[in-house]
Amino acid sequence: MKAIVVTDQAAGTAGMRLMERPEPAAAINDVVVEVYASGYVPTELEWPSTWSDRAGRDRAPAIPGHEVAGVVAVLGYGTTRLSVGQRVFGLTDWHRDGTLAEFVAVEARNLAPLPGDVDFVVGAGLPISGLTAWQGLFEHGRLRAGQRVLAHGAAGAVGTMVTQLAREAGAYVIGTGRGADRQKVLDFGAQEFLDLDGDSLADVGGVDLVFDVIGGDVQRRSANLIRAGGTLVSVVGPVESRPAEGLAVDFVVEADRAQLGEIVQRVRDGRLRTNIGTVAGLGDAVAALNPAGRSNGKTVIRVRP
Repeated sequence: MKAIVVTDQAAGTAGMRLMERPEPAAAINDVVVEVYASGYVPTELEWPSTWSDRAGRDRAPAIPGHEVAGVVAVLGYGTTRLSVGQRVFGLTDWHRDGTLAEFVAVEARNLAPLPGDVDFVVGAGLPISGLTAWQGLFEHGRLRAGQRVLAHGAAGAVGTMVTQLAREAGAYVIGTGRGADRQKVLDFGAQEFLDLDGDSLADVGGVDLVFDVIGGDVQRRSANLIRAGGTLVSVVGPVESRPAEGLAVDFVVEADRAQLGEIVQRVRDGRLRTNIGTVAGLGDAVAALNPAGRSNGKTVIRVRP
């Protein structure tokens, strides 16, 4: 099969190549998915799991990409609830070869049915962004109606999901970004916009939940805004600054079939829009994954027409 392969961590995305690789086999409780579209996160090449397995063994050359939408091609022994030919989407294991390939082996429990009226590109753009927003808001942030949410990076793939899901839950959302992001952030449902380059975070006032995708000084200043009993939720590693009278949680997103079902249903009925920035074919993937400028949307590789 054809796949995007990375062989040298030091080279980063410049070390990506489109190559021929062996097709994966289905282990117990696995399925092999014929990939139609794959989502990609730009920081993947910095993750230790891209370069080593759970035992710490080197696994280069590796195939990146951990979001998939496609069709079940093979069932592994013991696999239930899925069938050959079924449309699926989901989040694959961090330590296994990924989805920037014509086929990928995935644990069946990490996949959910993809309805026929949802395009494969849309399906591939949902798992990490949608599950990160869902788990950060509702599992870790314990969001309730009427609360105030500060969503950093609100023009990005995760941030637009955070804004929409928080608004649907009855929260008041303040989105942050650069000045050029203002209209996009408001179009995705934020009631207010704050320019991190020009406005003062202190002007936001108290909030009940901060959803942090930036870290550093922005995180430190945000911690001071959290009301008693509020939560700072971070996806950028251990929290350095904790709110005086609240909680701080950092987490890594996990696959969840039921949550994927909730998310894709919201896409179907128009309550949730994806934020896809770049779509390219597998032959053009290396160039698409090395953008010349800043991108404020999800990069999706269409592996098959």
